[in-house]
Amino acid sequence: MKGQGDILKVGSNEMELVDFRIFKREGDEVYEGIYGINVAKVREIIRFPKLTELPGTPPFIEGIFDLRGVVIPVVNLAKWMGVDAPDGVEKESRVIITEFNNILIGCVVHEAKRIRRINWKDIEPASFVSGDGGMDSSKITGVTRIEDDAVLLILDLESVVQELGLYQPASGKLEDGKYNFSGYVLLLDDSSTARRIIKEALEQMGFDVIEATDGENGMKILEDMYAKYGENISSKLRLIASDIEMPLMDGFHFAANVKADPRFKMIPIVFNSSISDYFSELRGKEAGGEAYLVKFDSNLFYDEVARVVRAHIQ
Repeated sequence: MKGQGDILKVGSNEMELVDFRIFKREGDEVYEGIYGINVAKVREIIRFPKLTELPGTPPFIEGIFDLRGVVIPVVNLAKWMGVDAPDGVEKESRVIITEFNNILIGCVVHEAKRIRRINWKDIEPASFVSGDGGMDSSKITGVTRIEDDAVLLILDLESVVQELGLYQPASGKLEDGKYNFSGYVLLLDDSSTARRIIKEALEQMGFDVIEATDGENGMKILEDMYAKYGENISSKLRLIASDIEMPLMDGFHFAANVKADPRFKMIPIVFNSSISDYFSELRGKEAGGEAYLVKFDSNLFYDEVARVVRAHIQ
């Protein structure tokens, strides 16, 4: 499964999703919810394993099991989303083994359907989604339409591990005077929480931070900066720090556009993503990234940003 993502061309502005279903009971009716997870975050899909229960955990935690020597927690996505599932549906369930932020977690789904290739331009932010049977926009990152005018929701798995307490960003305080950079950093991330964390880290290093929510927004900001600074833009804009998964234009496509433009190609790019697979790191390098970091170890972030910026100042 993890090898699927490497067939996408860098700069294609496409992603591959595992399309899965969660069934919801409302009275005598059963409805099919259509959801997706980025293939780059999927290690494999297995039948429901024999689990060891964990007393005292939230009700959406089914338990843990051993997968070839690695103990993995299993989350029931229907329960996590507040969906009332039909009786007996669990018997045919599958578990999607995901890996992101260097963490493995199993996600129980009612049916795994297929892999879909979707253009990021066709993915809309989830900000307009309101609650529906316990489902709210904080649990999804984007929506896209598929055949028969159905809507597929892309889940925000990072919020699962945060609720579980499995993921705590490694924080570190900078020594006074360790870094004393100046100039701007363009920060791209569709998550306001991620932007806040990364912005604080960059500001501690001395940078002024300009924020963008996606690649299209980032390209507009670069155009505006070039109109203001002209060929001196690289002496003002020291670095671009970009997420990968963003609606409208993803980080790889954005980076490929930047590096193909003679006005901007000299500006270094550092990717900072929750995707922790080898193929995404390779794609990041192919797109022109100077470094690929997995969210979020602040000490590693400080060191890599400093290394990249110093290499371009000299």
